[in-house]
Amino acid sequence: MSAHPDKGFTLIELLITLAILGILATMAWPMGEMAVQRSKEQELRQSLREIRNGLDAYKQAVEEGRIAHSLIKSGYPPSLQVLVEGVPDAHSANGKGRIFFLRHIPRDPMSAAGPDIPDEETWGTRSYESSADQPEAGDDVFDVYSLSGAVGMNGIPYRNW
Repeated sequence: MSAHPDKGFTLIELLITLAILGILATMAWPMGEMAVQRSKEQELRQSLREIRNGLDAYKQAVEEGRIAHSLIKSGYPPSLQVLVEGVPDAHSANGKGRIFFLRHIPRDPMSAAGPDIPDEETWGTRSYESSADQPEAGDDVFDVYSLSGAVGMNGIPYRNW
């Protein structure tokens, strides 16, 4: 009769297996974080494009005479909320028509603001009269930018996107 060799793993085999799994997990972690950051950056690009398209559409409607405005003003909306709430359409047949430019204001995905802060307050706004280098809020919204102080994967601060 021959003896059966014991079935199972030795302690050394288990430790080596755990070490290999630990190394693989350590290598995978940064890749996961990078994928999350890339996704948030894509969302930031899309949100900026959506809001800026709404601002441009508002300005175009003013230039076409569809929105009544003062000749002294820039022709840009007084707030981001106006893009969602809509404005009276001057070309409406019954005078009750409205023009809407956004369904909702997207939230800045890079914002550290809590969920109790309204989405429009997660963005910095630049008035028509302020410079691009030192954007300041004013009587209108000419552009938006992220309030995040972080830098993107491309080396450009989110604030400058």
